[in-house]
Amino acid sequence: MKREILEQLVRDRAAKRAVVLATRLSDGIEKCLYPDETSDKDALLQAASEVLSTDKARLFQAGDGEWFLNGFNPPLRLIIVGAVHIAQPLARFGTLAGYDVSVIDPRTAFATPDRFPDIRLLTDWPDEAMAALQPDTRTAIVTLTHDPKLDDPALIAALRSPCFYIGALGSRKTHAARLARLTAAGFSADELTRIHGPAGLAIGARSPAEIALSIMAQMTESLRT
Repeated sequence: MKREILEQLVRDRAAKRAVVLATRLSDGIEKCLYPDETSDKDALLQAASEVLSTDKARLFQAGDGEWFLNGFNPPLRLIIVGAVHIAQPLARFGTLAGYDVSVIDPRTAFATPDRFPDIRLLTDWPDEAMAALQPDTRTAIVTLTHDPKLDDPALIAALRSPCFYIGALGSRKTHAARLARLTAAGFSADELTRIHGPAGLAIGARSPAEIALSIMAQMTESLRT
Protein backbone atom coordinates (compact mmCIF):
# COMPACT_ATOMS: atom_id res chain seq x y z
CA MET A 1 0.00 0.00 0.00
CA LYS A 2 1.31 3.42 -0.93
CA ARG A 3 2.06 5.80 1.90
CA GLU A 4 -0.35 8.47 0.68
CA ILE A 5 -3.19 5.93 0.51
CA LEU A 6 -2.47 4.75 4.06
CA GLU A 7 -2.35 8.33 5.33
CA GLN A 8 -5.69 9.06 3.63
CA LEU A 9 -7.28 6.00 5.26
CA VAL A 10 -5.97 7.14 8.65
CA ARG A 11 -7.46 10.61 8.09
CA ASP A 12 -10.77 9.11 7.02
CA ARG A 13 -10.89 6.93 10.12
CA ALA A 14 -10.19 9.91 12.37
CA ALA A 15 -12.94 11.87 10.60
CA LYS A 16 -15.36 8.88 10.83
CA ARG A 17 -15.71 8.97 7.06
CA ALA A 18 -16.80 5.85 5.19
CA VAL A 19 -14.35 4.86 2.47
CA VAL A 20 -13.68 1.88 0.20
CA LEU A 21 -10.14 0.99 -0.81
CA ALA A 22 -10.24 -0.26 -4.41
CA THR A 23 -7.25 -2.26 -5.67
CA ARG A 24 -7.01 -3.32 -9.32
CA LEU A 25 -5.67 -6.85 -9.35
CA SER A 26 -3.93 -6.64 -12.72
CA ASP A 27 -1.47 -3.91 -11.72
CA GLY A 28 -2.04 -3.06 -8.02
CA ILE A 29 -3.37 0.44 -8.68
CA GLU A 30 -5.19 1.71 -5.58
CA LYS A 31 -7.74 4.45 -5.03
CA CYS A 32 -10.13 5.57 -2.32
CA LEU A 33 -13.84 5.61 -3.20
CA TYR A 34 -16.51 7.62 -1.40
CA PRO A 35 -19.81 6.41 -2.88
CA ASP A 36 -21.98 8.01 -0.17
CA GLU A 37 -20.53 11.46 -0.82
CA THR A 38 -20.84 11.75 -4.60
CA SER A 39 -23.69 11.79 -7.08
CA ASP A 40 -21.59 9.91 -9.64
CA LYS A 41 -22.91 6.36 -9.37
CA ASP A 42 -20.91 4.37 -11.92
CA ALA A 43 -20.72 0.60 -11.63
CA LEU A 44 -17.59 0.60 -9.45
CA LEU A 45 -19.09 3.15 -7.07
CA GLN A 46 -22.30 1.14 -6.90
CA ALA A 47 -20.29 -1.92 -5.92
CA ALA A 48 -18.37 0.12 -3.36
CA SER A 49 -21.66 1.33 -1.87
CA GLU A 50 -22.78 -2.29 -1.46
CA VAL A 51 -19.51 -3.10 0.32
CA LEU A 52 -20.15 -0.33 2.84
CA SER A 53 -23.78 -1.34 3.39
CA THR A 54 -22.91 -5.00 3.99
CA ASP A 55 -19.51 -4.58 5.68
CA LYS A 56 -18.21 -7.32 3.38
CA ALA A 57 -15.26 -7.04 0.98
CA ARG A 58 -15.80 -8.28 -2.57
CA LEU A 59 -14.32 -8.64 -6.05
CA PHE A 60 -15.85 -6.59 -8.85
CA GLN A 61 -15.29 -6.90 -12.58
CA ALA A 62 -15.28 -3.41 -14.12
CA GLY A 63 -14.62 -2.34 -17.68
CA ASP A 64 -10.99 -1.59 -16.85
CA GLY A 65 -10.29 -4.81 -14.96
CA GLU A 66 -11.09 -6.72 -11.79
CA TRP A 67 -11.03 -4.75 -8.54
CA PHE A 68 -10.82 -5.86 -4.92
CA LEU A 69 -13.06 -3.61 -2.80
CA ASN A 70 -12.40 -3.39 0.93
CA GLY A 71 -14.64 -1.15 3.01
CA PHE A 72 -13.66 0.92 6.02
CA ASN A 73 -16.77 2.08 7.82
CA PRO A 74 -16.89 4.32 10.88
CA PRO A 75 -17.67 2.35 14.04
CA LEU A 76 -21.29 1.55 14.79
CA ARG A 77 -22.68 3.53 17.71
CA LEU A 78 -25.75 3.06 19.88
CA ILE A 79 -27.02 5.99 21.93
CA ILE A 80 -29.56 5.01 24.58
CA VAL A 81 -31.55 7.74 26.32
CA GLY A 82 -32.77 6.56 29.71
CA ALA A 83 -30.89 4.31 32.12
CA VAL A 84 -33.99 2.18 32.73
CA HIS A 85 -34.32 -1.61 33.04
CA ILE A 86 -34.59 -2.19 29.28
CA ALA A 87 -31.43 -0.16 28.74
CA GLN A 88 -29.34 -2.71 30.65
CA PRO A 89 -29.82 -5.70 28.30
CA LEU A 90 -29.97 -3.38 25.27
CA ALA A 91 -26.54 -1.97 26.15
CA ARG A 92 -25.17 -5.51 26.50
CA PHE A 93 -26.72 -6.64 23.20
CA GLY A 94 -25.31 -3.56 21.50
CA THR A 95 -21.82 -4.25 22.80
CA LEU A 96 -21.99 -7.88 21.68
CA ALA A 97 -23.09 -6.73 18.20
CA GLY A 98 -20.06 -4.45 17.89
CA TYR A 99 -21.63 -1.10 18.79
CA ASP A 100 -19.90 1.59 20.81
CA VAL A 101 -22.66 2.15 23.38
CA SER A 102 -23.47 5.35 25.28
CA VAL A 103 -26.24 5.76 27.84
CA ILE A 104 -27.60 9.24 28.51
CA ASP A 105 -29.53 10.03 31.70
CA PRO A 106 -29.16 13.04 34.00
CA ARG A 107 -30.72 10.98 36.80
CA THR A 108 -27.55 9.80 38.47
CA ALA A 109 -29.41 7.35 40.67
CA PHE A 110 -30.12 5.31 37.52
CA ALA A 111 -27.00 5.98 35.43
CA THR A 112 -24.46 4.18 37.61
CA PRO A 113 -21.43 2.03 36.74
CA ASP A 114 -22.89 -0.77 38.86
CA ARG A 115 -25.94 -0.98 36.60
CA PHE A 116 -23.99 -0.36 33.38
CA PRO A 117 -20.50 -1.82 33.77
CA ASP A 118 -18.05 -0.88 31.02
CA ILE A 119 -20.64 1.37 29.31
CA ARG A 120 -20.07 5.07 28.66
CA LEU A 121 -22.48 7.03 30.88
CA LEU A 122 -23.38 10.65 30.20
CA THR A 123 -25.32 12.51 32.88
CA ASP A 124 -25.83 15.69 30.87
CA TRP A 125 -29.30 16.59 29.62
CA PRO A 126 -29.99 14.76 26.34
CA ASP A 127 -29.75 17.82 24.08
CA GLU A 128 -26.29 18.64 25.48
CA ALA A 129 -25.12 15.03 25.35
CA MET A 130 -26.35 14.57 21.78
CA ALA A 131 -24.59 17.75 20.68
CA ALA A 132 -21.35 16.35 22.09
CA LEU A 133 -21.84 12.88 20.54
CA GLN A 134 -22.76 14.20 17.06
CA PRO A 135 -24.71 11.19 15.68
CA ASP A 136 -23.71 10.12 12.18
CA THR A 137 -24.92 7.64 9.56
CA ARG A 138 -23.56 4.73 11.62
CA THR A 139 -25.50 5.70 14.76
CA ALA A 140 -28.68 4.23 16.23
CA ILE A 141 -30.62 6.24 18.81
CA VAL A 142 -33.18 4.76 21.19
CA THR A 143 -35.23 6.70 23.76
CA LEU A 144 -36.64 4.73 26.67
CA THR A 145 -37.73 7.11 29.45
CA HIS A 146 -41.37 7.91 28.47
CA ASP A 147 -40.58 11.38 29.85
CA PRO A 148 -40.95 14.13 27.21
CA LYS A 149 -38.42 16.28 29.07
CA LEU A 150 -35.77 13.66 28.32
CA ASP A 151 -36.99 11.85 25.21
CA ASP A 152 -38.14 14.81 23.11
CA PRO A 153 -34.83 16.74 23.06
CA ALA A 154 -33.04 13.54 22.09
CA LEU A 155 -35.56 12.81 19.33
CA ILE A 156 -35.25 16.34 17.98
CA ALA A 157 -31.48 15.93 17.82
CA ALA A 158 -31.88 12.50 16.21
CA LEU A 159 -34.25 13.81 13.54
CA ARG A 160 -31.78 16.57 12.69
CA SER A 161 -28.98 14.02 12.30
CA PRO A 162 -28.29 11.43 9.58
CA CYS A 163 -28.51 8.51 12.06
CA PHE A 164 -29.73 5.26 10.49
CA TYR A 165 -32.19 4.28 13.23
CA ILE A 166 -34.45 6.12 15.67
CA GLY A 167 -36.52 4.13 18.14
CA ALA A 168 -38.82 5.40 20.87
CA LEU A 169 -40.37 3.19 23.52
CA GLY A 170 -43.99 3.66 24.52
CA SER A 171 -47.54 2.67 23.67
CA ARG A 172 -49.27 3.74 20.48
CA LYS A 173 -51.12 6.40 22.49
CA THR A 174 -47.85 7.67 23.91
CA HIS A 175 -46.32 7.69 20.45
CA ALA A 176 -49.25 9.61 18.97
CA ALA A 177 -48.82 12.29 21.63
CA ARG A 178 -45.09 12.33 20.93
CA LEU A 179 -45.66 12.84 17.21
CA ALA A 180 -48.08 15.69 17.95
CA ARG A 181 -45.43 17.46 20.04
CA LEU A 182 -42.76 16.97 17.37
CA THR A 183 -45.13 18.21 14.68
CA ALA A 184 -45.70 21.33 16.76
CA ALA A 185 -41.92 21.66 16.96
CA GLY A 186 -41.81 21.95 13.17
CA PHE A 187 -41.14 18.44 11.87
CA SER A 188 -43.02 17.16 8.84
CA ALA A 189 -44.93 13.90 8.59
CA ASP A 190 -42.23 12.48 6.29
CA GLU A 191 -39.50 13.35 8.79
CA LEU A 192 -41.43 11.73 11.63
CA THR A 193 -41.72 8.43 9.75
CA ARG A 194 -38.05 7.92 10.64
CA ILE A 195 -39.08 7.21 14.23
CA HIS A 196 -39.89 3.58 15.03
CA GLY A 197 -42.55 3.83 17.66
CA PRO A 198 -43.22 1.78 19.57
CA ALA A 199 -39.60 0.66 19.13
CA GLY A 200 -38.82 -2.95 18.27
CA LEU A 201 -40.11 -5.68 16.01
CA ALA A 202 -43.52 -7.13 16.88
CA ILE A 203 -42.38 -10.45 18.34
CA GLY A 204 -44.62 -10.48 21.42
CA ALA A 205 -41.80 -9.30 23.70
CA ARG A 206 -42.69 -8.82 27.37
CA SER A 207 -39.64 -8.85 29.60
CA PRO A 208 -36.98 -6.10 29.49
CA ALA A 209 -34.55 -8.52 27.80
CA GLU A 210 -37.12 -9.56 25.20
CA ILE A 211 -38.01 -5.93 24.45
CA ALA A 212 -34.32 -5.09 24.15
CA LEU A 213 -33.90 -8.03 21.77
CA SER A 214 -36.78 -6.79 19.59
CA ILE A 215 -35.20 -3.33 19.42
CA MET A 216 -31.81 -4.79 18.56
CA ALA A 217 -33.40 -6.85 15.80
CA GLN A 218 -35.14 -3.79 14.34
CA MET A 219 -31.88 -1.84 14.45
CA THR A 220 -30.17 -4.65 12.55
CA GLU A 221 -32.96 -4.72 9.98
CA SER A 222 -32.61 -0.96 9.45
CA LEU A 223 -28.86 -1.24 9.10
CA ARG A 224 -28.72 -4.22 6.76
CA THR A 225 -31.77 -3.93 4.50
